[in-house]
Amino acid sequence: MKVFLKAISYIFHPLFIPIAGTLAYFLITPKYSPIAIQSANVLPIFILTVIIPIIVYFILRNLGLAQSVFMYTLKERRYPLYVHIILLLFVVYRVLPNTNIAELHFYFVGLIISALTTVLLLFLRLKVSMHLMGMGSLVMFLIALSIHFEVNITLGLSIFTLLTGLVATSRLYLKSHSAIEVILGFFIGFLPQLFTIRFWL
Repeated sequence: MKVFLKAISYIFHPLFIPIAGTLAYFLITPKYSPIAIQSANVLPIFILTVIIPIIVYFILRNLGLAQSVFMYTLKERRYPLYVHIILLLFVVYRVLPNTNIAELHFYFVGLIISALTTVLLLFLRLKVSMHLMGMGSLVMFLIALSIHFEVNITLGLSIFTLLTGLVATSRLYLKSHSAIEVILGFFIGFLPQLFTIRFWL
């Protein structure tokens, strides 16, 4: 059981949430998106939000500033979060303006708000679950896309809701977070996406 739940924590690591939302948009949207437009978003977002953070993690690990990809301590979380916010801002101001996709623009704005909230809470000595923050962001974005495009993705939403519960279970079982940290993490991800949909829904 422990191996399975640890694998869940790796598979649904918050690192993959930006690219997951991007891919979900192109899979759900009924709008015609040429391959060139999709590539102009997916490839740079993948590089900026997955490849570069992995490289940064290994640099921080070599410098003794990070011990695990799960960032167990408050101190370990600060630098990766700072880098994460900078890279998300780069996506919003440099990548997305080239294709002018409002849905993705505000998805990333929501992710930035969530990350900034997490940083603020770090200074208050509170370590929320970034795994649940990511899942909360993605679930709310999927709900918004379903409503916006009037596309029935009930099965997909059901699966992701169950996966969110599984991720929460893994964080609790592995004693990475308390129940309140898990719940706070989910709402820190969910609420910014809910608040930003008024600008594009």
